[in-house]
Amino acid sequence: MKQKLIIHIDKNHPCLIEGLKKLGYKNHEDYSSDIQNILDKIKNYYGLVIRSRFSIDKKFIDKAKNLNFIARVGSGTENIDVEYAISRNITVINAPEGNKDAVGEHAIGMLLNLTNKLGRANESIKKGNWNREKFRGFEIKGKTVGIIGYGNMGKSFAEKLKGFDCNLICYDIKKNIGDSNCKQVSLNEIKKESEILSLHVPLSSSTLNIINKDFINEMKSAFWLINTARGNLISTANLVEGLRSKKILGAGLDVLEYESSSFESIFIDKKPKNSLNYLLKAKNVILSPHIAGWTYESHKKLAKVILKKIKKFL
Repeated sequence: MKQKLIIHIDKNHPCLIEGLKKLGYKNHEDYSSDIQNILDKIKNYYGLVIRSRFSIDKKFIDKAKNLNFIARVGSGTENIDVEYAISRNITVINAPEGNKDAVGEHAIGMLLNLTNKLGRANESIKKGNWNREKFRGFEIKGKTVGIIGYGNMGKSFAEKLKGFDCNLICYDIKKNIGDSNCKQVSLNEIKKESEILSLHVPLSSSTLNIINKDFINEMKSAFWLINTARGNLISTANLVEGLRSKKILGAGLDVLEYESSSFESIFIDKKPKNSLNYLLKAKNVILSPHIAGWTYESHKKLAKVILKKIKKFL
C-alpha cells in the first residue's frame, strides 16, 4: 500500500514528524521553497502542516487536488480560507489547546508588569536611580477584569487569575459559555464595568479593529489593555490616542497591527509608522514579539495536539 504523503512547510517540534512516521505517513519537509514551488507540487500531498509562512487561499486550495487536511500548528486560522477548504472536502485542524496555558500566563505577566511598573523600575535602577515613590504600583485584587473571547485562551487567563481575587466577567458571541471562574455578560457591561481588558478572540471581519475610538470612548473607566491574540484587533492610531488622553492607563501588547503575515517581523518598512514609534517609546506600554503562546512546553504540546487530531484520518 502506497504511503500517504504529508508536506511540512514550517518547522515544528520533532515529535510531530516522529509520531506521523509511526502512524505510517511519509513526511516531506520543505522550509525554504517559495510559494510557487509549493504550488507546483502540492497536488502530490494528502496532508499539509503549516504555521504562518504562507496564506492558504483559493488558488492554493485549487492546486491541492488530493489534499485531505490542513493542520495549522497554532490557534488562529486566519491565514487559511477555511470555508473554501471545507467546500473542497478538506478538513482544517488547529491546536488552541496546545498553547492556552502559555498565553494565559503571558497575559498575567504583562498585566502585573504594567500595574506594578516592573520594567520601568528595573530600567531605572540599572541606570543608577532608586526612586520608590515614582514606581508605586496598583493591586489587581478587587478590580474588574473584562475578557473578550472566552474560548481556550480566555478560560486559561481566567483560571489563572482566580487566586488574585479579581471580579471576572467575559463576553463571547457563543451563548452560555461562562463558568464558575467568569460571569458571561453583554459587551455593554464589559465597557461599563471593566478596569482591565484582555483580548482573546480570533481575527475575523467582525473582530477587525474592535478596539477603536468608539470602543475606547465607551469604556466607563480608565483601563489597562492586554492583547495576546491578534494585532489587528486594535486600531493602533486609536490606541495611541487613548494612551495620550490617559483613558488607557497602559497596554501590554504581544501582537501588533504592523506584523507581517508570517508574524516574523513588524519592521517590514525601514521607517516605522508614527503610531508604532509612539508605542516603541511609551513608558506605559510593554511589547513582546508574538511569543505569548511560544514556550518550550507549548512547542511540544501544539505538536502533540495536532498529531492526535491527524490520527483520526487513519
